[in-house]
Amino acid sequence: MKEIDLKDKKILYYLDLDARLSFSQIGKKVGLPKSVVSYRVSNLKEKQIITNFYTLINSYKLGYELYRIHISYQYASPQIKREIIDYFVNYKNSCTVHEVEGRFDLAVTIYVKDISEFHTFWIQTLSKYRDYFKDLIFSIYFIESTFRYEFLFDKKIQGERKQYDLFKDKKIVSIDILDRQILEALTTNARLPTSDIARKLGSTAVTVNTRIKKLIKIGVIEGFRTSIDFTKIGYRWYKVDMVLRDYNKANQIISYLKTNPNFVGIDRGVGYVDLEVEFYLKSVDQIYSIMNDLANKFPDSIRNYTYISVIKTHKYSLLPPSD
Repeated sequence: MKEIDLKDKKILYYLDLDARLSFSQIGKKVGLPKSVVSYRVSNLKEKQIITNFYTLINSYKLGYELYRIHISYQYASPQIKREIIDYFVNYKNSCTVHEVEGRFDLAVTIYVKDISEFHTFWIQTLSKYRDYFKDLIFSIYFIESTFRYEFLFDKKIQGERKQYDLFKDKKIVSIDILDRQILEALTTNARLPTSDIARKLGSTAVTVNTRIKKLIKIGVIEGFRTSIDFTKIGYRWYKVDMVLRDYNKANQIISYLKTNPNFVGIDRGVGYVDLEVEFYLKSVDQIYSIMNDLANKFPDSIRNYTYISVIKTHKYSLLPPSD
């Protein structure tokens, strides 16, 4: 585990709020000179605590739905598991591929614009690997909410904790080739200067900057974030899936969870459980403490729960495939 101080944690916090903030802007927020912020960020990258800067793209605006598949294995050798992972990674419409532990072994999300295309892919998948799938769970995501990393601070942060909402609506937008190229450049490096993007694409910085502002305005770009390997500083990502006895308590449970600084996300979908909530925690014991606390706070409201935690991420692609 890497040791970092409060200043580093604050830098991580503000870089995740907006990865395109200048080091001068971050310095004003954390009380450090620009040169010191630059040095600290370089150090965080060298320690592989910061692994990337990425652009959060609302795929729903581009006409895609997001299907989630959870799989638990049976009769699968290490070689077969590796083959199945590579199969999903190489599928052009896969968004994320996570090796997990807990209730399931593999968690995959797929971009779906054409259900018949997905059906063809899934028939092919089952014909190859059905015997190795013990359990399969499908659901469709409709709302994905993320919350600020308050746990990085020593005290509660004032203001709204919610950071982003990605949700499906009917306002699908169109983008052209230049828009797509700009998104491709920013997806792999959200801090890439507009002048560098313009030079790469044979455009001008003014045009690129205008296009980025347009993509933000129409909701295709939701924000610019930082990929942080929290395992390097003692945290792991956990998702708790809850089935409720009293669904009318769902919003009250969510409101209560917002007071927990380690609560970082919630997914709402159709086809699986009632609540899917995400945390960064130091140990699995904290899940039991959180759930016991919820059981005391909301007696007889939660029927049961399971959890998963990411062991390894094999794919994380936030830009859907081009048509």
